[in-house]
Amino acid sequence: MLAGAAAATLLTPSAGRAAGFDFPAGFRIQEVPANGTTLHVRVGGKGPAVVLLHGYGDTGDMWAPLAADLARDHTVIVPDLRGLGLSAQAADGFEKANEAEDVIGVMDALHAPRADVVAHDIGNMVAYALAARHSDRVTNLVLMDAPVPGVGPWDDILKNPLLWHFRFGGPDMERLVAGRERIYLDRFWNEFSADPAHFPEASRIHYAELYAAPGRMHAGFRQFAAFDQDAADNRAWLATHGKLPMPVLAIGGEKSFGPMMAVVAQAGAVNVKERVIPGAGHWLMEEQPAATVAAIHDFLDGRPAPAGAGRLGQTALSFDQTQALPMSGAGAGTSGISGIRTVLLYGDPAKPGPYALEIHVPPNTVIAPHTHRDDRFATVISGAWYFGYGASSKDAPIKPLSAGGLYTEPGGAPHFAFTRDEPAVVRLTGVGPSDTTFVTTASR
Repeated sequence: MLAGAAAATLLTPSAGRAAGFDFPAGFRIQEVPANGTTLHVRVGGKGPAVVLLHGYGDTGDMWAPLAADLARDHTVIVPDLRGLGLSAQAADGFEKANEAEDVIGVMDALHAPRADVVAHDIGNMVAYALAARHSDRVTNLVLMDAPVPGVGPWDDILKNPLLWHFRFGGPDMERLVAGRERIYLDRFWNEFSADPAHFPEASRIHYAELYAAPGRMHAGFRQFAAFDQDAADNRAWLATHGKLPMPVLAIGGEKSFGPMMAVVAQAGAVNVKERVIPGAGHWLMEEQPAATVAAIHDFLDGRPAPAGAGRLGQTALSFDQTQALPMSGAGAGTSGISGIRTVLLYGDPAKPGPYALEIHVPPNTVIAPHTHRDDRFATVISGAWYFGYGASSKDAPIKPLSAGGLYTEPGGAPHFAFTRDEPAVVRLTGVGPSDTTFVTTASR
């Protein structure tokens, strides 16, 4: 079990909890000093670390069903966000880049150098900032049913009249809501549910009491008030550093964000999988806990079926993801021409079995007539590509091909290609082992 310097107590219903929010036996509570505040953290289980980040209208208690599932083979770390739940009161510091440092402080205190991160609602925004600024600390990322400021269709999302609460805040609004926390929160639980009855009364009572505690509504309003700065921070980070590199699962409730969650994620990450939970609105863990837990566990623990005995394995890569893969020089199945860069997308052309690769060809590059032992298909991804069949390029017909163009390279059939003033990217697939044999000068 991960160790921490902060004081710990066993996690029981008497420790500020209510029936129905109990974490598994063996979980403990730690009050963890981090980044100038103190976070209330539940810790339990054994194995690779996973951090669960809640949103507005909930606290870390929302994760009890998922924690019970993951604790069998993960060390589960569940903080209450800055100023919320049972974490210390906080007047400021609600910019999500700063709250990401809160989480890093917790991970450091618990000696968790890397973790999967699962998030919902406001937690998405903290998780995105965390994964962007500390990509070496985040193994996999799950984002659930909420936008990320400044990423993807953020400006269009802001126009939705249901989201008027994004601009509702300040001292006067805090005074209006004081003593009426349950009324204010019921609006969220009712309007953003597929069926309000699926957000249980016991949960409403529990969270309303927590949000009515001193400083909690202030912290909630400040989470929203920081959105403009969060959007500016994220846009600047994306422009400078690019999209998130780690695998991301985007989960939307069928009656809420649905597939829009994947649209948001794809705008900020290169490797995104999509899940839509049927019968759920925004409150996935309350409305459809079993389906939501299964989707998260499948993603965190699932592995593609490996290729074997020359058979095709499971791989699904977005264009952004393929373009983020590392480039190398010449290898099996390539021409070996200086300046051409290769990206291996799947398999190994030097070994038996299917493979896919890209060649990135600079302008004014000539690949002389050559053959391969295997049959291959080629697709032009970008640029202008000039291709022909034959042992000599001097008198053979030349086919100009632009993006989307397709041609074949039959095994043993001589062919050639070149670029002119524009570079080209070409994707090749075949079944190895492959090789390249240039046609001798005498035979051209």
